[in-house]
Amino acid sequence: MQITHNISLKPHNTFGIDAKAKHFVSVTTIDELKKVLELTEYPEKLILGGGSNMLLTKDQDLLVVHINIKGISVVSEDNDTVLVKANAGENWHEFVLWCINKDFGGIENLSLIPGNVGSAPIQNIGAYGVELKDTFFSCEAMSLETKKIETFTKEDCHFDYRNSIFKQQAKGKYIITSVTFKLSKHNHQLHINYGTILSQLEAMNISNPTIQDISKAVIDIRRQKLPNPKEIGNSGSFFKNPVITKSHYQALLENFNDMPSYAVSDDEVKVPAGWLIEKAGFKGKRFGDYGVHKHQALVLVNYGNAKGEDILKLAELIQKTIKRLFDISIEAEVNIL
Repeated sequence: MQITHNISLKPHNTFGIDAKAKHFVSVTTIDELKKVLELTEYPEKLILGGGSNMLLTKDQDLLVVHINIKGISVVSEDNDTVLVKANAGENWHEFVLWCINKDFGGIENLSLIPGNVGSAPIQNIGAYGVELKDTFFSCEAMSLETKKIETFTKEDCHFDYRNSIFKQQAKGKYIITSVTFKLSKHNHQLHINYGTILSQLEAMNISNPTIQDISKAVIDIRRQKLPNPKEIGNSGSFFKNPVITKSHYQALLENFNDMPSYAVSDDEVKVPAGWLIEKAGFKGKRFGDYGVHKHQALVLVNYGNAKGEDILKLAELIQKTIKRLFDISIEAEVNIL
């Protein structure tokens, strides 16, 4: 464990923003994390995982603590299910593939989501009809106040759409160090009716898919629709899909009769933010070194050397335009620093 200084964070955020950390340290064990948190000469600290859900808008004049704690293990199992524990520094997609290779089912629809395991519960990552909470069993997190490890059950986490206790009451109070999942060993419950998974499977000439087939289909779909952060800087979906009242939706249909929606409750529907952004004319729009991706309007991109504040200004322009056109407020899904 070594603290370095004036380090570029470009390799540590998927947007590829070249912001600098005044101080930087990578921790690989719980003991190292505790020691770093106890350093009084660095009173302000920023916790960094895979850097997939953040937009850096300025240099960080503090100690950036990179969580690089690795390890995957089977905690327990019975005839039907298995508990698998992954430490926070594990790459999420590599963890999904590890489970699939052992025929552990439940997270195959979450293939190719960027970021690390430790960040996944914070925003309850989800894709193609599956959310992290569906297989979440528990997580361990270090309290910044006591420097002790605490365990959070699914009920403790208060999971919601792209939300959890770690974005609300516990925000800035804990660092997730590991996550345990309850996965199926056979008779997997497959989710193939969301989005274009079924048609992708048909294109693959697969009528009786395995979890391996579903993972491959999801990977193919994501690669067709979403830019690879290693090639074009981005943070995946920048905005949450907004939830509006049914009466508001019915009123909008008078002017936008092709507006899609998904029922949330008896009184509310979810509207795809990507559709709103595309309808507002932003899809594929480029502003110099940054813009909106040509295939997916939810994704803001850094084409090379964009600054974080430029992308933030674009996000704010999109939000104002959606509010003006549809009277809908869309929230950023990424953390803006």
